[in-house]
Amino acid sequence: MTTLSRRLALGAGAAALTTAGVLTPMAARAQTVTRLKIQTAVPTSSIYFELMKRFAERCDKMSNGRLKMEMLPDGAVVAAFEMVDAVDKGVVDGGYSWTHYWSGKNTAAGLFSNPAAGGGTGMDQLSHVSWLMQGGGNALYKKFYADVLKLNIEPFMIQPMGPDPLGWFKAPINSLEDMKKLKYRSPPGLVGEIFKEMGVNAVAMPGGEIVPAAQRGVIDAAEWIGPADDLALGFHTVFKHYYLQGLHQSTDVGELLLNKTAWNKLTPDLKAIVETSAMATMMETYSYNVQRNALALQRLKNEFKVIVHDTPKDIFPAFIKATNTIYDREAAKNPFFKEVLESQRSFAKLVVPYWNNITGLYYHLGIESPNTK
Repeated sequence: MTTLSRRLALGAGAAALTTAGVLTPMAARAQTVTRLKIQTAVPTSSIYFELMKRFAERCDKMSNGRLKMEMLPDGAVVAAFEMVDAVDKGVVDGGYSWTHYWSGKNTAAGLFSNPAAGGGTGMDQLSHVSWLMQGGGNALYKKFYADVLKLNIEPFMIQPMGPDPLGWFKAPINSLEDMKKLKYRSPPGLVGEIFKEMGVNAVAMPGGEIVPAAQRGVIDAAEWIGPADDLALGFHTVFKHYYLQGLHQSTDVGELLLNKTAWNKLTPDLKAIVETSAMATMMETYSYNVQRNALALQRLKNEFKVIVHDTPKDIFPAFIKATNTIYDREAAKNPFFKEVLESQRSFAKLVVPYWNNITGLYYHLGIESPNTK
């Protein structure tokens, strides 16, 4: 054998050994599949259930089939308001809902998923997400679950879906006084307390129960998420008046909760895949909402003859006043609530003057209000 032949043979052998050394662990790893059951707080008809299925598909593809999540609808294993405890105890591997659903455990919950009127600061959906990602909010969010609630949970903000309309009414309203005469489904927690401070008869219930309750006459009006999801859940079958602007969830973010024991068993690359996919879902939800809600609103008006109204203007100052009253009262007795609220207010002082002024451009373009078309 020539010197060149020997070198080629040795090189080929080394390459084969290197390849074997690389492929064998990868092949072994590929055979290990982690399967997680995630119960959502929405029915299968919800657009947000569809988005969670896309999140699961993204994790599956990015992990080459090593991480599979099965999305379950509202009530599949436990009731929506019991989900956080089910995830903590490992009854399910994960859950999808909104942090304010756990306001009964600590009222600070609502400041993460739906701070009313931007926490009383004027922050909109995007500036609230900016607080989460850039202003220290995410660290406080993780502290909420680990240190305040002391739950075995790894949380992720995943679906920004606000601002939410004031909602659906069986008959038109012209003022706050008209709204006070009705029984109104609102989100749980401090948002419900804000409505009550305004004199509104507010009750909380999961999304899947709203339409049946309206059909039975238990409620006269209700809010949920937005035109696309409200259409999917059939709100238009029992209500015909839709009020588009609301401050109660001017920002609204859905969360993914994973049992921390299950999370800790994931390899570093699978954890990175979940984190990256959650960020991708944030962007997908933004773009999805704009287009789907616009299409749904058009369909509600044209096909189902829903009358779209602007919210009576006297509701806004009353809501801001009630928000400040409730939030300041809560901050005086809940140290963690105060810590989160002060963080939001400090961040808002920086971003709101710039962001509201720059985005205010679009309110001066002379676009017609939906109820004038």
